[in-house]
Amino acid sequence: MEKSRRAELPRTVSTLLLLLGTAVLGVTLLFTTMDPWMDSGGILVGGLDVHIYRDGGWRVLHDRALYIEPTHYGLLYTYTPFSALAFLPLVLVPWSAVTTTWLVLNLAVLFACVLQSWRMLGYRVTPRLAVVSALIMLAFVFAEPVRTTLYYGQINLWLMLLVLWDFSRAEHSRLRGLGVGIAAGIKLTPLFFVAQYLAQRQWRAAATAALTFAATIGLTALVLPSDSYQYWTSTFFQSGRIAPDVHPANQSLRGAVAHLVHGPAPVWLWLLIAVPIALLALWLAAELVRRDEPLLSVTLGGLTACAVSPYSWGHHWVWFVPLTVYLIHRAQTRGRWWVAAGALYLAIAAWTYTYTPTWVSVGTFLLPPWWPGAQVMMNIYVVVYLIVLIGVFRLVRSTPPRRRPEPIEPTVIDPPAAQELSRAIRPPRVAGGAHPDDDRPAMVD
Repeated sequence: MEKSRRAELPRTVSTLLLLLGTAVLGVTLLFTTMDPWMDSGGILVGGLDVHIYRDGGWRVLHDRALYIEPTHYGLLYTYTPFSALAFLPLVLVPWSAVTTTWLVLNLAVLFACVLQSWRMLGYRVTPRLAVVSALIMLAFVFAEPVRTTLYYGQINLWLMLLVLWDFSRAEHSRLRGLGVGIAAGIKLTPLFFVAQYLAQRQWRAAATAALTFAATIGLTALVLPSDSYQYWTSTFFQSGRIAPDVHPANQSLRGAVAHLVHGPAPVWLWLLIAVPIALLALWLAAELVRRDEPLLSVTLGGLTACAVSPYSWGHHWVWFVPLTVYLIHRAQTRGRWWVAAGALYLAIAAWTYTYTPTWVSVGTFLLPPWWPGAQVMMNIYVVVYLIVLIGVFRLVRSTPPRRRPEPIEPTVIDPPAAQELSRAIRPPRVAGGAHPDDDRPAMVD
């Protein structure tokens, strides 16, 4: 990776103009498709989840129960006890400034995720690459996963950055696995990447991630023993604290099954579908690493974690961001990849529909169910994921793995042969006793 990191983004005016146009369009649509000050959806008046995060940190400081009492707006705290410790810095931010502060920080983290994606593709960080990353960041504010993350003040972008940083470490780095362990300690979904490390035979990284995750549990058990006991013995098993799996916002395989059967998805059927797909994705992710595709590998892992999870909100699918960066990267050599990037952006855009003056839905999967193609739109993220899975499978089948250099066997030369070889390579004698390494002119004797 260090060798390829010297590459720079080609100086293509078309790429800059296309990204500039998309960025302007994205920001324009963000502020015109819905009133930014609308109480139930305006981008500038959100912050519901980040206030719950802050409330979790506040409860730690004031010795209040995390899981048996409602938090902000009467909602329940669903994250791990360790997450409440991670959210302690939010208590320093005044309550009235939490929404704006977290929005700005999330935008900065989104920019960092895009830039890190380019670095994993082997690009050197330059001012031009920073400009391209900023344009992609602005374009993605109108992508539903990012737009909803910004509106609710979610943690998804931070977790993705931790995982991207982790998988960008050198193969034998002692830090590899640390980011995954911390991310899983805050939210359990990144535990999938431990399995991905195992599939790649990265034993040290998998062990580091698992031990880091275990350390978050142990540390929290010492600091918050009651909350830890409550979470791991009771709250952890209460999936109903999230939402019914039949809800259109559940963009997972289990949600797709529930949408198709118009009722709760049978657990056996969900597992019958999810387990083979997870195993296939893990194998493909490992094969991608063997083909020098680290970004696509970790992106496939992130998308798979969303797909096989029992419940995945739309804002969990922020992994479409590095996927788009990868498609733009491929488009620099083959223009047809722009079509794939554009189709992906249209599918995940934050399209709105006004049901009533006070209720405006956001996202393709929440468009009216009576529209043509409603079943596809209701499960759009799962459909896109399956297309990506097929595309990655074809890529793996068509691309041979990199060849490792074969070890060079030492050659033993017998003493007589060594003497003959020494005479053959002996430098010529130079007149005047000059040394052959001397740069002065001399006559050959």
